[in-house]
Amino acid sequence: MTQASRRPEGDPAAAEASPPDPARNAFDRAIMGGGRVAAWLVLIAMVISVYEVIMRYGFGSPTSWVHESVVMLVAVSFALGGPATLACNRHIRVRVIYDSAGPRLRLWLDRFNDLVTFGFCLAMSYAAFVMFWGASHNPLGEWQLERSGTSWNPPFPALVKGVILLALAIMCIQALLHVVQSLRGKPAPTPDDTEGAA
Repeated sequence: MTQASRRPEGDPAAAEASPPDPARNAFDRAIMGGGRVAAWLVLIAMVISVYEVIMRYGFGSPTSWVHESVVMLVAVSFALGGPATLACNRHIRVRVIYDSAGPRLRLWLDRFNDLVTFGFCLAMSYAAFVMFWGASHNPLGEWQLERSGTSWNPPFPALVKGVILLALAIMCIQALLHVVQSLRGKPAPTPDDTEGAA
């Protein structure tokens, strides 16, 4: 029996051994799970890229669909990376003031950050809606998906813009939930910067 297994559940040392949950709520945890699934899109993009190289240089039979598919898959994975990053509290930020602040000031900084994030996501969602509307409707206002204009001509441009709108709408909900939590006095979890280090 190891020393860790003999520790009682309420022992603070046992709590320190397990990393803190970076998610701020159940919605964030669900998004983190979806982000893990969406990450597989990059592997699919790599596999079909290898297929294209083999077909083009090994058999002299290039495809007409791989390049656009890879661009679409990577764009979708990047778009969905926004909600996943916000969910696990790993977004880029300057922490000079935050790290030196006390708990009370940190809570106010969390509130400010959450409000700015919500406002930004709201504005970007509107811009994404305008962009998607233009990509999904013709000048007469009828439903017509924007296509790539190549020989294959898939509707990937409109689909990617739709995913961008979806990702930003999700981030709006996340940011709003974060604002509510910080206004109620629940601080944002601080991810361990040394996590994953050797």
